[in-house]
Amino acid sequence: MGGVDIVSLAYSVTVAAGGLMGYVKAGSVPSLMAGLAFGSLMGFGTYQTSMDPQNVHLSLVTSGVLTGVMGYRFVNSGKFMPAGLVATLSLLMVARFGYRLAMKN
Repeated sequence: MGGVDIVSLAYSVTVAAGGLMGYVKAGSVPSLMAGLAFGSLMGFGTYQTSMDPQNVHLSLVTSGVLTGVMGYRFVNSGKFMPAGLVATLSLLMVARFGYRLAMKN
C-alpha cells in the first residue's frame, strides 16, 4: 500500500466542484448531478489507486468518458471554460492511467 494518490484526489475534487459551480452559477441540475457522480466515481478510483497503484481501471474509464463528453461539448461550444479545461485535465488523466496500465506488464 502506498500513500494517497494526490493527483487523482485533486482531479476528483475538481470534477465534483465543477458540477457544483455549474449549479451555483447557472442553476444547472444536470451539471450538479454529473459532477457529483463523476467526482464520486473518481473518488472511489482514487481510493483504489491509493491502495494499489496498478488498480487503474475505474479511474481510466471514468476519465476517458469525461474526455469524450467534455471534449464534445468543447468542440460544439468553442468555450474553453469549463468544457475545454475538464476535457484537457481528463485527457491528461487518461494518459497517466494508460501509462500505469502499460507499465503493469
